[in-house]
Amino acid sequence: MSLDPNVTPTTTMTANVPQIHLPRNAGTELDLDWVAAVQANTSAIERRAATLPGRRSVKKAHQAAWLCKAVSVIDLTTLSGDDTHMRVRRLCAKARQPVSAQILDQLGMTGLTTGAVCVYHDMVATAVDALDGSGIPVAAVSTGFPAGLSPLDLRIEEIRRSVADGAQEIDIVISRRHVLTQNWQALYDEMRMMREACGDAHVKAILATGELGSLRNVARASLICMMGGADFIKTSTGKESVNATLPVTLTMLRAIRAYEARTGFKVGYKPAGGISKAKDALVYLAMIKDELGDRWLQPDLFRFGASSLLGDIERQLEHHLTGRYSAGYRHAIG
Repeated sequence: MSLDPNVTPTTTMTANVPQIHLPRNAGTELDLDWVAAVQANTSAIERRAATLPGRRSVKKAHQAAWLCKAVSVIDLTTLSGDDTHMRVRRLCAKARQPVSAQILDQLGMTGLTTGAVCVYHDMVATAVDALDGSGIPVAAVSTGFPAGLSPLDLRIEEIRRSVADGAQEIDIVISRRHVLTQNWQALYDEMRMMREACGDAHVKAILATGELGSLRNVARASLICMMGGADFIKTSTGKESVNATLPVTLTMLRAIRAYEARTGFKVGYKPAGGISKAKDALVYLAMIKDELGDRWLQPDLFRFGASSLLGDIERQLEHHLTGRYSAGYRHAIG
């Protein structure tokens, strides 16, 4: 499994390439028999995932092209307790121009932006204003992020307020206790309510996979969230001790594939937390291509939840052009 070393994705590297409009995942009725039938062979999944990094073969100009593709699907994120309006505005400026104009000129690249900017609810209006006219959507983390333990009515209200402030995407966190206690009805009902509160805004369901106990739970929770109408399923909040991993990704991608095969709906995927190196981004893109196909390489179906990843990609692109690695401080996020 690898990205094709002879294919440079020059026609699909920017976040603003017009997309074929896909029907949103409408969800389905809760099918507990389907859920009960879902299993995960942990040892086989881990063996398969362990082989993936060594099988990446894309090099030189083709690697640069795929790294630009990675930039176009980044949800550039700041979720810190000391976030300020000025920091968010700087982040939005970086989203508009994620790679230096000099590097892009030498690569022959135009129009490259990140896939979205992801912030706390309190910063949504600031981000919407800073990105006005760019076509870059604002994603808000809502529903008591990151623990998701505030009262349900407050979590639903937070979604509505984020949408009212202009968020086009809502990253919600599920109640992990519903997964750990196998209360699939409660998880399904919660997901449906959150999807309804989002209205036209797309909803990404964060599973916090590092806290779900097993890959089987990850697979079943993925399926329940898709049944409940999630537009994306996402690994992590980035605040857990274990975030995105290759075995978890493989498990969730195969759940997405099974869901599409049965319902016809394409659901997006977002790994988040711990993806900070360009070489890791290439592994994830290769896995997406192999498991789901080229259509999932577009920002309406795949995102990286990251911030430091962008800096390393910039360094790799500069090395490709100059043969030298630049200091990290030359590629500040904002």
